[in-house]
Amino acid sequence: MCHYCGCRDIPLIKEFIAEHEAVTDLGGDAVRALEAGDRARAASLAAEMTVLLRRHWAGEEAGLFRVMAENEEYAGYVAALVTEHRELDAFLTGLDLDEPAQREAFVSAVSELHDHIAKEEDGLFPASLTELTGEQWNRAMSARRDVRGA
Repeated sequence: MCHYCGCRDIPLIKEFIAEHEAVTDLGGDAVRALEAGDRARAASLAAEMTVLLRRHWAGEEAGLFRVMAENEEYAGYVAALVTEHRELDAFLTGLDLDEPAQREAFVSAVSELHDHIAKEEDGLFPASLTELTGEQWNRAMSARRDVRGA
């Protein structure tokens, strides 16, 4: 992610980035557990990652994604990100790390998650700085709080 546009200073974006880091840390730890042959630990970490991702996605989609999609220029970009959320969620829902093909697919999914996050952190988040009004930021933050219960 860039460090020059200033989006990291926006509290909502800062929270999203912290969540991205927590999720990718869990994913990386799960991959390393698989590499060490500890499928039980990998499964536990993957399950924890899934819970965090679902909570994170709910906040993103109800808040920032919704207000960014109000602009036609970003609606397709946001829709593609949501589709990626749904695809990863469906994969994680059926994840069985006792199956060799699933282990391989999980490693790929963690790598793809990094690419997905880059689309948000290097694309959507910086764009939000110039696109959103104060009222839209307020709606995005309020919607995230409502969805997350905090």
